[in-house]
Amino acid sequence: MTAVDSMRPAIATVRAVRRETADVVTIRLDHGDRSDAFEPGQFHMLYAFGAGEVPISVSGRPARGGGVEHTIRAVGATTRALCRLRRGGTVGVRGPFGTAWPVEEARGRDVVLVAGGIGLAPLRPVIQRIIAERELYGRVTVLYGARTPDDILFEADLARWRGRFDLQVGVTVDHADASWRGHVGVVTTLLTDVDLDPDACLAILCGPEVMMRFTAAELEARGIPRREIWVSLERNMHCGVGLCGHCQMGPELVCRRGPVYRLDHVGRLLGVREV
Repeated sequence: MTAVDSMRPAIATVRAVRRETADVVTIRLDHGDRSDAFEPGQFHMLYAFGAGEVPISVSGRPARGGGVEHTIRAVGATTRALCRLRRGGTVGVRGPFGTAWPVEEARGRDVVLVAGGIGLAPLRPVIQRIIAERELYGRVTVLYGARTPDDILFEADLARWRGRFDLQVGVTVDHADASWRGHVGVVTTLLTDVDLDPDACLAILCGPEVMMRFTAAELEARGIPRREIWVSLERNMHCGVGLCGHCQMGPELVCRRGPVYRLDHVGRLLGVREV
């Protein structure tokens, strides 16, 4: 899509709503031919009428029915309004904006995807693309960490991915309840069970900055160079095209040059605690 197309608002219809957790909802939007015009890692500016506009990463394509999905956590007035939408409702859409995950560069290589919390949502389109073209990639590992079992996203997807013989999938929680039978600990602890080939591996990270910082450090210690580690920087974006400056992070305007970056380009920023 051209910049003009991205800036021109469209009216999207809500085709389905799925509750993921107590405060996270996935909505499926249909805005015609523009629904398919995105790359994994990009985001849309979603406008809740009467509330405001927020940037929300695309979280995938539905298996059936067409459209595009966005996974939203209710943390403010606008996201709460979006999470209250019901089937048949409408929302304003601009985009897509931003840089994409290196799906093409990953072809022919091993891929390690590490997500924390709602960071699994922007990685879900990458996983969907890799599965659709599975023969083009080497070993694929998906590692996901959530705060508690109740905070785990896309449980049906995780079950399907775990059931495949061509994916290695690990899930952990920081704090478990009596019903949890899985791994307990931060997501970096899952890396100990992953066989990494530094000469053939590309890593993709998305989640809280502290999680990406420690995961990147662990990958580097395992021999993965910074140029082969990709991260997504999240900042509250207002315009989507780098004019308002609201998303500035050091010298970076995240909506224009991000949100996806190579670690060797932004490692200095992640090195500043909670920047």
